[in-house]
Amino acid sequence: MATNSAESPTEEKPASKKPKDTKFKQQKLPAWQPILTANTVLPAFFAIGIAFIPLGVALLVTSDNIQEFVLDYTNCNNSDMPNQTCSNFLSDPNTTAYHKTCTCKRTVSLNKFEGKVYMYYGLTNFYQNHRRYVRSRDDNQLNGQSIAPGSLNQDCDPYRLLNSSGIAPCGAIANSLFNDSFTLSYKSNDSSENVTLLRTGIAWVSDKNVKFGNPASWSGFTKPPNWRYPVWELDTSDSGNNGYVNEDLIVWMRTAALPTFRKLYRRIDHKGTFSGGLPAGDYEITITYAYPVEAFGGTKSIILTTTSWLGGKNPFLGIAYLVVGSLCIILGIVFLIIHLKFGKKHSDMTSVTNRDAY
Repeated sequence: MATNSAESPTEEKPASKKPKDTKFKQQKLPAWQPILTANTVLPAFFAIGIAFIPLGVALLVTSDNIQEFVLDYTNCNNSDMPNQTCSNFLSDPNTTAYHKTCTCKRTVSLNKFEGKVYMYYGLTNFYQNHRRYVRSRDDNQLNGQSIAPGSLNQDCDPYRLLNSSGIAPCGAIANSLFNDSFTLSYKSNDSSENVTLLRTGIAWVSDKNVKFGNPASWSGFTKPPNWRYPVWELDTSDSGNNGYVNEDLIVWMRTAALPTFRKLYRRIDHKGTFSGGLPAGDYEITITYAYPVEAFGGTKSIILTTTSWLGGKNPFLGIAYLVVGSLCIILGIVFLIIHLKFGKKHSDMTSVTNRDAY
């Protein structure tokens, strides 16, 4: 029988996929794993409860000591037409709502506010955390870098270009800038005294000094469609708070995480009559109503509040600490009873041999 003298080619062995013989790759590194026993877990439960409950009480008391007044002015009446609300006035389809203004006045009685007082505006049902809304901005433009209109961030569409001009600032966030304004006056002894509202010092210092800056020229740019004035005319007080460094704009551009939020509007100037805060009495709030919220089913409010080391009035953190601390104490007691009634002694658990029943 004939045989084939040609030798078959030698097959190459595939590369081994076995990890290298090192302590790390072979999982031989020394490790420590805690053994959870009643003697270690129960003290932890009681320690957490004992620590959290007093802290929760302190946080809750601190929050309750913060003075706050909230006025919902969504449906306030038009001062020129008392039978019509400002919301209905802005919703008139004959004119563009964002370019109309309505004036309404509210007289409120306030208790004495001690310490520094701040004015906020609040919005509800406004989703600033929407993915496309959050991205609709150009941070390089806001930083003051010289950018040609055609080079603006594409995420700013459809608020990137207007005809052949670039929009400054571009994007949906800037286009929806809150534009209501408020004045506050104190009524005392048949006289009225205006409360000075400071429009500076309301934005984060890091935002104003690092993230925002004005370009060398505004040539080739125009205002967003919903704005009444261009960005370089936002502030008429000659305070240098104009352009992208306008603090109202900076505060608005820091988007909120939840659909119900408040943003700092003004600081009270504590001089003269208001050196120690706001005295008790009647105050008249004049509102220039220009921001429509009816289209998205939202509401608007004015908030006057003091602050503490904890920040603004918010009882949630104190309640959360109290709930967690109380649960830890209750669970600790329950587990302690179970351990004392059904648990085994430590000596019984450590003196186990292979002859003992499982």
